[in-house]
Amino acid sequence: MVVEQLPLQSVAGGALLFVGALVLLVVIAALLSAIEIVDAYEKRALTVFGEYRKLLEPGINFVPPFVSNTYRFDMRTQTLDVPRQEAITRDNSPVTADAVVYIKVMDAKKAFLQVDNYKKAVSNLAQTTLRAVLGDMELDDTLNKRQEINARIRQELDEPTDEWGIRVESVEVREVNPSKDVQRAMEQQTSAERKRRAMILEAQGERRSAVEKAEGDKQSEIIRAQGEKQSQILEAQGDAISTVLRAKSAESMGERAVIDKGMETLADIGQGESTTFVMPQELTSLVGRYGKHLSGSDVEADGAELESREFDDETRELIGLDDIAEIIGEIDEEAEMDLEAMEQEAQAIKEGKDAGTISDPDAVIEEMDQDFQGRTDGGSETASETDAEPSPDDGDDSTTN
Repeated sequence: MVVEQLPLQSVAGGALLFVGALVLLVVIAALLSAIEIVDAYEKRALTVFGEYRKLLEPGINFVPPFVSNTYRFDMRTQTLDVPRQEAITRDNSPVTADAVVYIKVMDAKKAFLQVDNYKKAVSNLAQTTLRAVLGDMELDDTLNKRQEINARIRQELDEPTDEWGIRVESVEVREVNPSKDVQRAMEQQTSAERKRRAMILEAQGERRSAVEKAEGDKQSEIIRAQGEKQSQILEAQGDAISTVLRAKSAESMGERAVIDKGMETLADIGQGESTTFVMPQELTSLVGRYGKHLSGSDVEADGAELESREFDDETRELIGLDDIAEIIGEIDEEAEMDLEAMEQEAQAIKEGKDAGTISDPDAVIEEMDQDFQGRTDGGSETASETDAEPSPDDGDDSTTN
């Protein structure tokens, strides 16, 4: 009997050990299943028997074992590549484009309950939006207005993704490429545009060169004309001075001839037998002046001074004794003023100012001739008036013994 009971006890002990080990394994599995460790950059959605319970925050969380499921959501900004899309622009030009979308999960509960796979959903929505935006623009705008394309795609994505608890932080279109035929046409257009600009620049350079040359020729001609004008003015002034001096010399020689003729007459009279002579007063005045110029004083005879008379104002004005220096001074002053005016006009021309105030050399010479002619005519009129008026002494004769 003792021999038969030993195996039964052994079997019972083995069964107990097995059950204990099984219970231990179940307890360990339950503990492992009940503990959820959530990382700091994520949240997890908890379901028990398929029912949503809550979001598990970062750290150690205890959940019902064996009947709980958790779904991980990365709360950091995530990058989604939008595959290359083909689109037809408004002006019927085929283009291909791809983009990058930056998203962030703002509400994990909505992202879990409102959409199956938020990443796939956002990517598909971004593809269709990219094609729609490109199709609503012309080719040149798709190539030049990248910021506008990005803003429009982001605006189109904001409303549906908000319902999913996703925020679209940024959209960047990486490449927009036209078809090869369009690219060749654009290259030809660019080449033609560059050639056109080169031709325009070359034409502008030639025009500028021609303008500068014309300006140089114009200034050269103006300076040459100014020189010729000054030369003509100086030549006219020299002729005027020479004419005045010749006139003065002729008048002086005429007076000298009258004096010489008078002296010969006096010699003839002295050879006569008469002791009483009647002589015009003008002759006595000329003789007195002649003697005064020879000796420095009037000749005295028998203690009586030979009376001589200076030229009166009308006679001096007629022969122009007082006007020579004044005329020469005026001519020099006018020449100096004309020279300054010419330098100012030349400087104005160099600075590009209006040269319409430049005087004509012929007009200047004609004006000087008229001025000189007026002076000559005035002197002649004065002489005529002097000859026409009777002298108070015409009727009186000087008697000289």
